[in-house]
Amino acid sequence: MSAFVFAGQMVNFPIAAGTSGHLFGGVLAAVFLGPAGAALALATVLVIQCFLFQDGGVTALGANILNMSLLGTTGGYFIYRFLRSWLAGPRGLILASAAGGWFSVVLAAAACSVELALSGTVRLDMILPVMVVTHAVIGVAEAFITAGVLAFVLKVRPDLLCERHPYLPAQSAGVGFAFGLAIMAAGLLLPFASSWPDGLEWVAGKLGFLPQQTAFWLAPFAEYRIPEVRPAWLAVSLAWILGTILVFGITWGLARWLRRSDSDSHVD
Repeated sequence: MSAFVFAGQMVNFPIAAGTSGHLFGGVLAAVFLGPAGAALALATVLVIQCFLFQDGGVTALGANILNMSLLGTTGGYFIYRFLRSWLAGPRGLILASAAGGWFSVVLAAAACSVELALSGTVRLDMILPVMVVTHAVIGVAEAFITAGVLAFVLKVRPDLLCERHPYLPAQSAGVGFAFGLAIMAAGLLLPFASSWPDGLEWVAGKLGFLPQQTAFWLAPFAEYRIPEVRPAWLAVSLAWILGTILVFGITWGLARWLRRSDSDSHVD
């Protein structure tokens, strides 16, 4: 799930007025893993993006994990579970997940606005409306992606969802088939990804605080490119492959360690 989210977030899609968006993936992950597992998956992605690809910022890492891994993911999942109590069946699951995905994007954007205002970067009455409106549009794409992925999985591997035990990850194997196809699809779309700034960068440029960002160190694969590799599309593609493998390997190792620790704690 972490590898899927990482791959999906590399493909920016154009929205409007020179801005772009990308997959958030918090609610999508939570439908498979439960909210705790999804928060851990998103946090792993954010750490790798920050330290290896210079995406997100070291000093902003804590805020990003709070906004996306915790507030956005759990808040969107709460909306999903609430709607699931009213909407039954596969269609209800798809509609509820789409609504939760949309809400997760808007909630994370609102939290970011409050933090920027509290830091003295920009006034809340200036940034909050622009951020919410911009990410409400991006959230529509999030809703469609979430619904599309879940509609596909419901047809081929419905046992992968944690519907029976909503706060525990599903215990079934065979995830590689569904997400292997999805990750490959993201790789094929990479050359067509939008180069426009994402929602936050666009708002920062519009409100005039974008120049305040400072790169005080250079990550090894900054801007998702392998250094000294030509042409540019190959440098990006190799960075995508490397990042996907690293995210998968680190999360897999962390999951095995957590499972072993949990097993040891239950030994009499």
